[in-house]
Amino acid sequence: MEEGMELNAHEYKRATILGVVGRVDSATWSELDSALQAIIDQGQKHIILDLAGVEFLSSSGLRVLVTTMKELRKVGGEMVLAAASDRASDSINIAGLDVLFRSFPSREEAIASF
Repeated sequence: MEEGMELNAHEYKRATILGVVGRVDSATWSELDSALQAIIDQGQKHIILDLAGVEFLSSSGLRVLVTTMKELRKVGGEMVLAAASDRASDSINIAGLDVLFRSFPSREEAIASF
């Protein structure tokens, strides 16, 4: 079975939710980066990254999150995390990036934060 990543975007008035399922690693990080860039290119300044289905989050995946956050902050926007799986949370915490992102237990609470 091929291990990969699935992305699902849902646009709302205040934010776009990007659901990530599977592994974010050296083989898939560029796909995540492209999806986030496409959302920004459409003029959205607020992104909610739903990490509930993430099985693995590599350093390349973390770099995409940091780069995207910096880009959004330049235009007065923000990316927040929603429903992060234990594995995704662990990767973010171990890298010391938990201080960079606001994190919410659900998509609904993340949407309400904007």
